[in-house]
Amino acid sequence: MDDLQAQQTGDSNGTLTHFDASGQAHMVGVGAKLETHRMARACGEIRMLPATLQLIEAGNHKKGDVLGIARIAGIMGAKRTPDLIPLCHSIALTRVTVDFRIDSGSSSVRCEATAETVGRTGVEMEALTAVQVALLTIYDMCKAVDRGMVMTGIKLVEKVGGKSGHWRAE
Repeated sequence: MDDLQAQQTGDSNGTLTHFDASGQAHMVGVGAKLETHRMARACGEIRMLPATLQLIEAGNHKKGDVLGIARIAGIMGAKRTPDLIPLCHSIALTRVTVDFRIDSGSSSVRCEATAETVGRTGVEMEALTAVQVALLTIYDMCKAVDRGMVMTGIKLVEKVGGKSGHWRAE
């Protein structure tokens, strides 16, 4: 298999798949790949002042249900990933979930997003985008009371499907 075939099938052997043999950026060809169930899970968190977290927990933020709106934003973000990341394929998502866990001890909100499809390419970027958009929405809704919030730890934690099979972060 030559480098171009490897890139088109996703068998990268340690090479960057979004560049052709001459180093030009291109969209990876996925036509030869099998359709399989694919799932990706990503997470991240946003740290804030304890008073800001209390507003979110109590649901008295003047802009409304912060986590409810952030959940919808994360789902929308996953659906719009190819509009934001230039070389991502448009994917027919079959499921996107966005969940939050409040940690009063660290004054943070942890977000976990899962994206699923049955297709020829993975949904890692959709899960990561969902997390980031959800956290950005929390920031946007709370910035009037806490401009020092920090988003951190955004990462892929698991992916299932495709030629590479099951992968989990250590």
